[in-house]
Amino acid sequence: MARTTDATIITDAGRSQSLELEERQKRYLITMGIRTGCFLAFLIVPGWWKVAALLAAAVLPAFAVLLANNSDHRPPAMAHDEAEERPALPSSVVVRGSVEEDTDT
Repeated sequence: MARTTDATIITDAGRSQSLELEERQKRYLITMGIRTGCFLAFLIVPGWWKVAALLAAAVLPAFAVLLANNSDHRPPAMAHDEAEERPALPSSVVVRGSVEEDTDT
């Protein structure tokens, strides 16, 4: 029987879809919370700070969408050297041992 060498290694796996979605939603809500703060600041602050707060409140939705649509940018999994030895027990090897009970409890 031929051995396949294209096994998935858990450290190369990407994030789950649910975790990715949760992180994107969190980024969106944080950005929109800052936008809400800018609207509230517009009502309170005097002078040219009003213009800055209103401008930030107008621009932040675009950034919120960009951040929410941002995907995982980790580098792709590295190809493992096929000649690399992977330690494994052959299927015919049996490791013998014994079970020792703990009598102290």
